[in-house]
Amino acid sequence: MDKFALFILLIGGLNWGLVGLFQFDVIAWAFGGSAAIVSRILYIAVALAAIWCISLFFRKNDIIETSHDEEKTSVH
Repeated sequence: MDKFALFILLIGGLNWGLVGLFQFDVIAWAFGGSAAIVSRILYIAVALAAIWCISLFFRKNDIIETSHDEEKTSVH
């Protein structure tokens, strides 16, 4: 789920970058305007992905924690 949320957030970030640089909204262009239902669903998906990704700031990195714990036990 984390990778999916990051992927959606990446697409949304790139889209906002295009809006800021060139005033071109790819999602609105592709789906018939920013008020179109598909565009609105995609904007909501990006917002939900961003909310999900907030949790990444507060989680421990299991890979690093596991590797660090294994090093402690193998030293003894």
